[in-house]
Parts: sequence; C-alpha cells; structure tokens
Amino acid sequence: MTTLDHIQDSIRPQIDELNQLIADVLLNSYSSLTNTIVTQYLHTKGKQIRPILVLLSGKFFGGITRKVLDAAAAIEMLHNASLIHDDVIDRSKERRGSPTINSIWDNHIAVLVGDYFVGGALKCAVNTGDVRILNALSRLGTDLSIGEIDQIEYAQHRDIDEQLYMRVIGRKTASLFTSCVELGGLAADAPQQALDDLKRFAQLLGLCFQIKDDTFDYFNDSAVGKPTGNDLREGKITLPLIYALSQEQLPEHDEMISLVHKSELTDDNIMRLVNFAKDNGGIEYAQTVMENLRQQAEAIMAPYEPNDTITDFKRIFRFIIDRNK
Repeated sequence: MTTLDHIQDSIRPQIDELNQLIADVLLNSYSSLTNTIVTQYLHTKGKQIRPILVLLSGKFFGGITRKVLDAAAAIEMLHNASLIHDDVIDRSKERRGSPTINSIWDNHIAVLVGDYFVGGALKCAVNTGDVRILNALSRLGTDLSIGEIDQIEYAQHRDIDEQLYMRVIGRKTASLFTSCVELGGLAADAPQQALDDLKRFAQLLGLCFQIKDDTFDYFNDSAVGKPTGNDLREGKITLPLIYALSQEQLPEHDEMISLVHKSELTDDNIMRLVNFAKDNGGIEYAQTVMENLRQQAEAIMAPYEPNDTITDFKRIFRFIIDRNK
C-alpha cells in the first residue's frame, strides 16, 4: 500500500461521496452518447490528488462539508476538462492506460465533452453559493490556459532558462495545486494568513509535481505512458536538460545548444540530448531542486500544531517526489 493509499483510506467516505457527486452532475444529460462517454471516462479516473488536496484543506480548516465537496468536484471536473482538451492538442491515443476520447470518437466530440465537464465544474462552484470560489475557479482557468500558451511560445523559440521554466510550470501546473487548497479553505471559511501559508505550500508541491513529471521523459518506461524524449519532440526544454545546457565548460555544450535550436529534431538528435542531460547530472539536479522545494514547504507548515492533516500534506509531498509514474 502506497502513502497515497493510506491518505485515501483516511478520507474514503468523503472520496466516495465526491465521486458520486461528480457522477450525479455529469450523468444527468438527455444525450445517450454523452452519458456513454462520461461513464467510460469516469471508470478511468487517476489518483485524484487534486480533489484530495481540496478535501484535506477543508479538513485542515474545520471539516469536509458539502460545500467542500462541491468545491472539490468543481476542481476535478475542470482539471479533467483540461486533460481531455490536452489529448486533442497532443493527438494522444491513451491516458491512464485507456484509449482517449478523441481516439475512440474524434476531436470534435472530445472538445465538446471537455466543454461539458467545464459546465459541470461551474454548476458545482455555483452550488457552493460562494462568489469567492467562482472567482478562484475563473482565475485558475485563465492561469491554465496562459500557462499552456506560454509553453507553446517558448517551445517555438527553444530558448528557456531555469527561471523561465519555473514561471511556466508555476502557471501550467502549480496554479492548479494552489487553487485546490484555496477552494477547500474558502469553503471552510479559513483564516486568511493560514490559507496563504497553505497556498504557498501547495505552490511548491505543484512545482515539484511538474519537475518530477518532466524527469520521466528521460527514461524508457511503459508505466509512464509516453516515449523517451517526447517533450523534446514537442519543443519542450525541461529542467534536467536546462541544467546540463547551463554548464558552458562541457565539451559538447555548443553542439547541444545547436541541436536544441534545430527546427526539427531527429530521433538520434533527441537521444543525444536526453543522454547529454542524464550524463551531466540533469536528473540528480532535478532531484535536488525537488528536495529543496519540499524542505521549503515543510518550513512553511512548521509553526502549526502537528496533526494528522499536516502529516498527510507532507506525505503527499513525499509521494510526489518518490512516484514512478
């Protein structure tokens, strides 16, 4: 049993209630095709780390109420809408080991189903009766979109340093983690200072999640679900390679810089860049950055009285660093 399994078990009734709430909202369509697609999609849900963060935030600030559950459902549906749309953009055939909506039906249907999930997210946000939650969800949608656009822009130029990389993943990924604890806290009427602290913790967690995700691109592992160097094929330069390229004293430095800026990379080019990053400490550097982020996050929570929920937040951070897919 993994660390995440233990956390899920500690709030299992609330997770079950959350999933029933999502099903009730989404499986309420007069369209038989929509119901068929949604039913299949809900059977392939992932680890649900993001809604779990909403629930833990609510628990931390007093308890997991129906309002917290509605906030968690809103986040989960908006997140899944973004994944469905990402699969269309990336022409992905599989997600979580199952065929994507766009591969079974087509891009047109997949985009519309993603929009349908957005509608469900808005419904649950409205059900909280809290305009602050609606505002937070709106900001999240903006950040996620701009983060993806920024990544596409920088991929075209392939000119990115560590500071810019952290800014991109801050919007693309970490903003979602921050919104999770914000929505949970708002739903539980959290005091502002404590909520700000938890949001800073979640920001660091989200950065760590994306860095870890990016390291998978440097290894050939079927469990991860994407081929080695896939990010490079899409023009994405991630932290391990950024670090290796920053070492100007390396004999291959200039040649690798030239490869990065090629308009189109061959499989051989990609493998050379992957091996260059791995051979020159890129993976180890990413690991060091993640550990530093974890230490910063634990320092944020150190002034608070230890309790089971804080322990679970710390366990999630460790799980993110140690996971293999």
